[in-house]
Amino acid sequence: MEDVDAVVVGAGVVGLAVARALAQAGREVLILEAETAFGTGVSARNSEVIHAGIYYPTGSRKARWCVRGRRLLYEFCARHGVAHRRCGKLIVASDDAELAALDALAATARANGLAGGDDDDALQRLSAAEAQALEPALQCVGALLSPATGIVDSHGLMLALLGEAEAAGATLAVAAPVTGGRVTPAGIELDVGGEQPMGLRARTVVNAAALGAVALARGLQGLDPHHVPGAWLAKGCYFTLPGRAPFSRLVYPAPGAHGGAGHLGVHLTLDLGGQARFGPSFEWVDAPDYTVDAAGADAFYAEVRRYWPGLPDGVLQPGYAGLRPKITGPGDPAADFRVDGPAVHGVPGLVNLFGIESPGLTSSLAIAEAVCAALDGDRV
Repeated sequence: MEDVDAVVVGAGVVGLAVARALAQAGREVLILEAETAFGTGVSARNSEVIHAGIYYPTGSRKARWCVRGRRLLYEFCARHGVAHRRCGKLIVASDDAELAALDALAATARANGLAGGDDDDALQRLSAAEAQALEPALQCVGALLSPATGIVDSHGLMLALLGEAEAAGATLAVAAPVTGGRVTPAGIELDVGGEQPMGLRARTVVNAAALGAVALARGLQGLDPHHVPGAWLAKGCYFTLPGRAPFSRLVYPAPGAHGGAGHLGVHLTLDLGGQARFGPSFEWVDAPDYTVDAAGADAFYAEVRRYWPGLPDGVLQPGYAGLRPKITGPGDPAADFRVDGPAVHGVPGLVNLFGIESPGLTSSLAIAEAVCAALDGDRV
């Protein structure tokens, strides 16, 4: 049994942000990643959007950490040369019945800290003509402009986080799955598989295993199962548009505009090269599945044409699929982020991160702050 100071399980964007924060605080950190490289799971299969913090219930962790995380993320990217662009986003109403949803969203945004006045991050209400002056290909009856929304190179971000963590003394071990563990008076013991199985005993363990976080916590003997939520998987597929998109900003439909429960409808996002991606779809699945059925694009055309009537027939191509680690299931309200430290479950040195889905990438640096606070005994 090898003794280590701090272990972070999971080398996605949140795990790397946590490892960086702990290492810079003077901790000796070992990052354990089950796959053969960092950032190949949830962090590699998302829209790469830097969210403003508009949609989440006021006072929730998602709202608070998204707003703070977004500001920290822009600063981090600028300081480290991580490719990103503050492109802005239009949230559009396609008919008069959807204008009330824009008003409600604007009120939530103000309550979440995207104030009016001279604030550069403030949400702006636009008429149809004003929105179409920004994006001539757009069709709508009104819109909200979110200047704070952007896009980022998620792999470049993770490289920079890992680089800073390693510069502060952290070590990354790949192909090192955690297969079990137990709480002991001397620390938290972890069983690590792979080609060279080993046992570790750590003073601190942060479970940032994303899709595997609930299973890891269930396998930790000595942690009361009452403190471990259920686990569900939600799959979303994206389709791409060949060539350069006729939009310079992201476009999202108004909340509830044919999107259904559980997601924000079929929206248009951009990558840093200017290519458009449409999605995501939404489907509950029983096991990880990253296939994208080309026929799935058929359901997208009518949705997209509500705000972009010029979308040609037959042009959407299969892109990629991602999974969200849900901790509430079909028909249940969406769960908030959970950062469960000793103040919640009573196990010294353990922090479990549950339900870290969107806006997890945007919130990653703020989540890392919360993990440090939880380890200090705070209930975050």
